[in-house]
Parts: sequence; structure tokens; C-alpha cells
Amino acid sequence: MNTYFDHKVVWVTGASSGIGEAIIKELALKTKAKVILSSRREQELESVAQKAGLDKNSYAIVPLDLEDYKNAPAVASKAIKAFGKVDILINNAGLSQRSLAIETDIEVDKRLMEVDYIGTVALTKAILPHMIKNGGGQIAVVSSLMGIFGAPMRSGYAAAKHALHGFFDSLRAELYKENIIITIICPGFVQTNISMNAVTGTGTPQNSMDDATANGLPVEVFARKMLTAVARKKSQAAIGGKEVLGVYLKRFFPSILEKITRKAKVV
Repeated sequence: MNTYFDHKVVWVTGASSGIGEAIIKELALKTKAKVILSSRREQELESVAQKAGLDKNSYAIVPLDLEDYKNAPAVASKAIKAFGKVDILINNAGLSQRSLAIETDIEVDKRLMEVDYIGTVALTKAILPHMIKNGGGQIAVVSSLMGIFGAPMRSGYAAAKHALHGFFDSLRAELYKENIIITIICPGFVQTNISMNAVTGTGTPQNSMDDATANGLPVEVFARKMLTAVARKKSQAAIGGKEVLGVYLKRFFPSILEKITRKAKVV
């Protein structure tokens, strides 16, 4: 990461646990960045900041609920006021799914789209005028390998993540002359509670850990690799284990990928 993040203001959503918490720890340990932590759980955000060893003058907490996307402009305004600017927005907050499409209530599909897509887009649009006025910035979005190809039990989640790719690829082209960098990060299996919190067909949490997630990339390793990709201003980076090969199969050997996903364990 070198000194890329030093003296920049980095806003991280979904910062109360998992990937977001690991990003905060990595920034605190290896950079001189000022950080803004956001999620629905304000008390947990304070705990994350303390555990990361952040100085009280180097961080701010701005509560955020992506489902309340109409409030995005007000939330963005609070984030900007914290340090007078936002240089990098890391859209990390989101929700996963574990249910067959035919057994998933349409309201669950709607919620996945509102949290993972609409909420993220609304927050991005709210911060864009500020970045343009400041002469540039960077927006990173944590998508998923499911934003590139689909798999069983992830239909609504994959749909929302695919939508993110369409939006941010378009946005990158639109903002090129504004010196705003767009980086899409596509995690594979990472050791977090994402499967525990994933919604089922009725909208309730799964409350169990997938084997693939439990055996995934350590979250600290993922955060380091992700921030390196952001610092290198990559347009897109897939980070994970052997599941990342699915990206290349999708591009060059789609029929092979189809056969693999048909045989995938339904959990």
C-alpha cells in the first residue's frame, strides 16, 4: 500500500464486523489515514475503533442503514463534515443469501436489491458531487464473485451484485475526466459471518456457517489484498482461493463453469 492512504479520509461502510472491521484494522496499523466508520450498529463501531487502536482525532462514526437509502444525502453530509472531505469511499456493507430461487419470497429479493444495490448506489451518488468539487477521489465497491457468475442458493444476491457491476462500470466511464477512480472488488470465500447473517427464503438469518466460508481466506489477508488493489487503482480485482478460477472459466470456458455450478453443493 506504500503511502497511498496517508493523510486521506477513507469512509468504510459495513465497518462493524467482518471485512469492514479488517479494513479498519489494516488502515490503522499501516497507514496515516483518517477513517470514517459506518454501519447500523453504532456501539460496535466504537468497539472496532478502540480495538484497532485509532486515536480519537483520527476517526469518526457515522451511523448508516443502507435500507434507508433516501437518507443517503444526509449521511454523506455528516461524513464530509467529520473531517471536511472524503477522499475514498469503500462501499462494503451488504447482505448475502442462502435459498433456492423458487423458495425465496419476492420481498427477500427486493430487500437484497435495496441493500446490496440501491443503498450502495444512493450513497455513491450522494458523495459524488463532493468528490467532483474536490477535483477527484476514489470509490471502491465490495461486490462478489457472484457479481461475475451465479451459483445455487444465491439468485437474489447474485442479481444485486451483477447490478453493481453494470452501474459502476458505467460510472467509471462517465467520471473518467473527473479524476474519480472506480475499483470493484470481488471476494471469493472469506472467513467472516456472512453466511451466518445471510437471509433465507423467508428473510430470516441462516444462523449457520458454511464450510466453504469457514475454510475461506482469512479476513485479515483479504483486507490487505483488497487495500493493495485499491492503492494500485485497479478497475477490478477478484480475491480468494481456487474459486477465483470461476472468473476465467466464465470468460473463456462458460460451458465448463455451467457443469461445475450444476454439481455445486446446495447448502
